Amino acid sequence: MKVSVSDAKAHLTELVRRAEAGEEVILTRHGQPAVRLVAAQKALTAEEKHKIINDIVASIPAPVKESLRPADRSHDFLYDENGLPV
Repeated sequence: MKVSVSDAKAHLTELVRRAEAGEEVILTRHGQPAVRLVAAQKALTAEEKHKIINDIVASIPAPVKESLRPADRSHDFLYDENGLPV
């Protein structure tokens, strides 16, 4: 739906409700699209982020997991036992 900025001032609450419901709301200025109202994405909690990461890690096949090197050891193959470049 397209609404002029001046009309939007009078109906902002309704336009926000529509945007939250997923409807595309375009505010126009002089008949040209100026801005789009969209629902803000809910910020993820730390627990939700950890769950997503754990789900991704759990989905990695076992052979791939076993071939992954820890980052703290990834440079070892570049140096000899004395710490000098190979």
